Amino acid sequence: MAAQTAIDQIALLYKNEKHIKNNIIEASEALAYRQKHSEPLVTEFFNWVYEQRQRVDLTPKNQLTKALNYVNERQVELKVFLANPDVAMDTNHLERALRVIPKGRKNYLFCWSELGAEQLGILQSLLVTCRLQEINPYHYLVDVLQRVSIHPASKVEELTPKMWKEKFGDNFLTSDLA
Repeated sequence: MAAQTAIDQIALLYKNEKHIKNNIIEASEALAYRQKHSEPLVTEFFNWVYEQRQRVDLTPKNQLTKALNYVNERQVELKVFLANPDVAMDTNHLERALRVIPKGRKNYLFCWSELGAEQLGILQSLLVTCRLQEINPYHYLVDVLQRVSIHPASKVEELTPKMWKEKFGDNFLTSDLA
């Protein structure tokens, strides 16, 4: 029963997000809508979480207790979307994009070292970021690998996929082999 109450409260937040996605274009309007409609729901939700955590019938090993504690410990992080219209309410879109990485798990056994596995993880994350930014990963990597030696270290953030797309995406370096 309590879990269903939480799900129903969260569903109302998703309803607000759907309204924003379908009807609101300007970031300032989205922020105002979230503050007017979603912020009271979030406050009510965290008050409910506090009340549930006070229940004497919930033991520390109870799954609901664990979920309530998890949510309570992350209140600040879970409220970020209320103050920034560019932040999504959840990270589902990122999790879907990263889902392709586990598919190659058996191949990753052949990274030869922890450092190799770490480098592969960085590369996979970079490729997913390119896809999320609608950048051809091949064009991005060819350009950045040529540009990195001449690019000022103080402006290295310009080589991250999002900034690269804005600055170099229309005029990227190509390979001599192509």
